[in-house]
Amino acid sequence: MALTGDANYFENFEVGQVLKHARGKTMCEQDNVGITLQVLNTAEAHFNEDVMQKNPMGRDGWNSRLQFGGVTISMIIGLTMQDTGENAVREMKLDKIRLKAPVFHGDTLYAYSEVLDKQDSGGDAGIVVFKHYGVNQKDQVVFEGERTVLIKKQPSARGES
Repeated sequence: MALTGDANYFENFEVGQVLKHARGKTMCEQDNVGITLQVLNTAEAHFNEDVMQKNPMGRDGWNSRLQFGGVTISMIIGLTMQDTGENAVREMKLDKIRLKAPVFHGDTLYAYSEVLDKQDSGGDAGIVVFKHYGVNQKDQVVFEGERTVLIKKQPSARGES
């Protein structure tokens, strides 16, 4: 079942739970080239189609501009936010980042999250550790990473009505 909804308070997450996020994102020119240049990444593989067409790795499918890994990471984490970040109080850590396969313009990315750990920290929020996965339209894993988030408890658990 795909999520986009209200079940995103601390109490709603269970260790071992796997979430399939509802939306996908097709990567376009602006996603890659604009952001890549804004962060001063000048590697031609990200914005020079001519160079990539002549790439000796073209026989392995790398004959088109590559998506900058920072953009891939941001897009996957962004796709998870409606379900894992709506009630976030604080982003605590991003860890174990792995870019597993190249992403090209025109690829469509989808995201999944697994709840690895959950700790009640007392008070109005608790800590949840997610493992996020990004896959392309071919179901190839392109990204894996862990994210630790302090998430609000439900209003009733906080003594609110």
